[in-house]
Amino acid sequence: MPCFCCLGMVSNWTKIPPPLFKKVVIVLIDALRDDFVFGSKGKQFMPYTTQVVEKGTSYSFIAEAKPPTVTMPRIKALMTGGIPGFIDVVVNLNSPALLEDNLIWQAKTAGKRIIFYGDDTWVKLFPKHFVEYDGTTSFFVSDFTEVDDNVTRHLDRVLKREDWDLLILHYLGLDHIGHMTGPNSPLVGPKLREMDNILKKIHISLLSKEETSLPNLLVVCGDHGMSETGSHGGSSEGEVHTPLLFISSAFEKRSAPLAQPELVQQTDLASTLAIGLGLPISRNSVGNLILPVVGGKTMREQLRFLHLNGFQLSRLLQENTPAYEKDPGYEHFKIAEKSHGNWIKLYLEGNNSEILLNLGKKVLKQYLEALKTLSSSLSKQVAQYDMYSMMVGTVIIMEVLLLLLLSVPKALSKRAEFEVPLSPPLFSLLFYLMCLMLCAVHVIVCTSAESLCYFCSMSWLTAVGVMMLISALMCGILSAIAKIFENSRLPLKNPIVSSSNWSEIDALILAGTLCHVLSLGASSFIEEEHQTWYFLINTLCLVLCQEQCRNNFLLKECDPQHSTSVRQNSDCIGETSESKNIDIPAASNSKLGRATSSSEFIKGSDKWLSVATPWIILICCRLLRSLNQTGVQWAHRPDFGHWLTSSEHKPELSFLAAVSLLMIFFLVQRRCSLVSKIAMALGLLGVYSYRAAIGNVIFPWQHGGKDISKGITEARFVYVFVLGIVFTGTKDLLKSQVISADSSTKSTGLWEVYSGLVLLAALLFRPHNLPVLVFCLLIQTMMTKYIWIPLKFDAAQITIMHYWFGQAFFYFQGNSNGIATVDISAGFVGLDSYVELPAIFLTAFTTYAGPLLWAIHLLCYLSSEVSRNSAAVGHGCFCYAVMRSIPVAVYVVLVTGLRYHLFIWSVFSPKLLYEGVHVFITAAVCLFFTAMDQNHSYKVQD
Repeated sequence: MPCFCCLGMVSNWTKIPPPLFKKVVIVLIDALRDDFVFGSKGKQFMPYTTQVVEKGTSYSFIAEAKPPTVTMPRIKALMTGGIPGFIDVVVNLNSPALLEDNLIWQAKTAGKRIIFYGDDTWVKLFPKHFVEYDGTTSFFVSDFTEVDDNVTRHLDRVLKREDWDLLILHYLGLDHIGHMTGPNSPLVGPKLREMDNILKKIHISLLSKEETSLPNLLVVCGDHGMSETGSHGGSSEGEVHTPLLFISSAFEKRSAPLAQPELVQQTDLASTLAIGLGLPISRNSVGNLILPVVGGKTMREQLRFLHLNGFQLSRLLQENTPAYEKDPGYEHFKIAEKSHGNWIKLYLEGNNSEILLNLGKKVLKQYLEALKTLSSSLSKQVAQYDMYSMMVGTVIIMEVLLLLLLSVPKALSKRAEFEVPLSPPLFSLLFYLMCLMLCAVHVIVCTSAESLCYFCSMSWLTAVGVMMLISALMCGILSAIAKIFENSRLPLKNPIVSSSNWSEIDALILAGTLCHVLSLGASSFIEEEHQTWYFLINTLCLVLCQEQCRNNFLLKECDPQHSTSVRQNSDCIGETSESKNIDIPAASNSKLGRATSSSEFIKGSDKWLSVATPWIILICCRLLRSLNQTGVQWAHRPDFGHWLTSSEHKPELSFLAAVSLLMIFFLVQRRCSLVSKIAMALGLLGVYSYRAAIGNVIFPWQHGGKDISKGITEARFVYVFVLGIVFTGTKDLLKSQVISADSSTKSTGLWEVYSGLVLLAALLFRPHNLPVLVFCLLIQTMMTKYIWIPLKFDAAQITIMHYWFGQAFFYFQGNSNGIATVDISAGFVGLDSYVELPAIFLTAFTTYAGPLLWAIHLLCYLSSEVSRNSAAVGHGCFCYAVMRSIPVAVYVVLVTGLRYHLFIWSVFSPKLLYEGVHVFITAAVCLFFTAMDQNHSYKVQD
């Protein structure tokens, strides 16, 4: 405790003062934006709340939430006053118990009786803290009514009782409406009116039970806001600004009109409620006391409350900053504390002059300035990073990337060999010395680390296994480098191979990959990454157009003798590649050679279609860009998707959805079996029926209103056909792999699996996004027929084109590098309750549908090219893994270096989360590639 020598005694200012309120009710309305209360919607749909805010005994604020704007981290911020880590986004699905000092624990320790109804995240975070509770599942977003009725049904009974001190209500319906239909949905108004009636009931009940001793307090807040698409998780204004209302008879009735509410931090609520309930402020809180809430108290009490808050913040600063005495906030606090001592001295002397009042106001101002500076300093420094675990993960990622890069020559050879040379190193002295050294480092770090380390908390067996993996990978890298140097000393038998020319496509691929990787170091480029991919695929289309013109028109200027010499040269290259086992397909490494082979294929009208194909693709991409605005800078601008989803344009949306589903059937059915064609047609009809059932679209014969349902029956009807088509394809794949090596059966099986995934995507995509699926299929069809087959690109080039278009379609869907664009509602299509694994799978599939469909199409195409290049699938798998590994590895290093960047939580961390999930999906795709290519080794002759 601080000692004030000028008073000659030990101060008791840090003792907890008595509570200011008898009962406190916290009503947390999930996804309540500030404009839902303070804007036009509030005046229209929340009249009672608006009246209390403008003319009643209340204080109104706009609370700013820090990203990630997801429920569980926001509850932690509200109750602890601290800043949650971004990993909380992941554990949000299954919240562990909160062990950190918090308001709920302090209230329970002080003997407060707490009752909770609502989101079961609270029950998971605070187990055994509530004397009574009823949790509801927060992830079943298609439930708008029951999830709130389950809370409200307890109100009448509990408000009549006197056996509680703190009542917490968490309403989820508004958040679910936002996820399903957006903030401008006609369902938002009735839900706000329902919340207004609930607040009126609670307020009237609290007023009727007040005694003369202590007043009651009603707190209304939101955990986060809602973006223009209805989601949350990012840092847009609609997501981070939430209303914060304090309503109590202890406050003075407002006389003047309400001005713009003051901006406070969401973390300030924990400190304010702790003072109001007479509890200690949470140990790790970085929030400030909201002074107007205690403004009715005497100057002595107000200064005491501010000192308590400042003392707690200064102690937290001492724990986190070695040179805390030089911090401006700490210096300001000490000055305010000294001035406070002088004020107390005057007060005890009985001085009631204006000097005492002015000095009190001065001390008040000094405290507020010190609290603001302390909170700002702590917000920047309180984030502690587990550097040891981060470095271990980074080392493993970089070692894997180096092994992939060193394996390029063998992996892209005719044999498509990718073998990690780990067997010899495992028996070498170097391996055991490295293991011993790393284990010693691990012991030293874990025994000397002051803070909790994730890697150190693992079992020793797991830790030793990781050390052995790092050692084995390092030895494998050294072994691969030694083999490269050994091979470089051997004389070249065929120097013509090393002098092959690079085409414009190769140069573009290399330059584009490097530029994209370098752009990941800038926050603005990450926020607007979609612009990078749009630029790259547009440039690719222009280069392909040049390639088509050269092959279709410049070829005529070449005389037959020259063409013959080109063919001979191509044959020579082909023979060379056979001797060196390098995959250089005949007539593919020479521009004129490629033209010679393509001229035999492209005839008549196909020639003009092939020339027009890049331009058609460019037009398609431009149309897709106007469908969904994404990113940050221009996300607020209207787009065609918003126009379609407005309620007055439902007929237009219905027509577009019907045409899109017909186009999907036309583009997919061409390579399916008869049974799969029938299943696809019925499945697409079920997709439209599902969207009509939930009210997104209408049938032509529908007139007037129709009851909106959850569409569970219709969605499950589609799932049956999805599983049937995928099962049929899987049966053909197993037949081709196990019974007979029939390439046509295998090709049909792959296409049917692909068709099943297309049907699943059609079901999960929102109706206005169905054109994205149509254009995806159209571009794949046109590029296959008029670009890849005629120009005979090799497997590596085709793989990278697929990867680029997959990335572009990720953003065409409306995705971004912010969590707010994740469509959670897709995870509950066809489910009548929350089931974790299906919900996670469906949400992930919808989010990454673009990259995934392009990757599966790549496998379908390369499998059909086995007759021309038996190693095509192996080359595609390797190139796809390399293209995914390079940006991930570089980005991990960049994020580690930029961990104290201003936008680390709002920009870099969400992107890292997206990259991590994408790596898992890529690993699954590569495993599927490998399974489809498992008989390659039998086809390649020594």
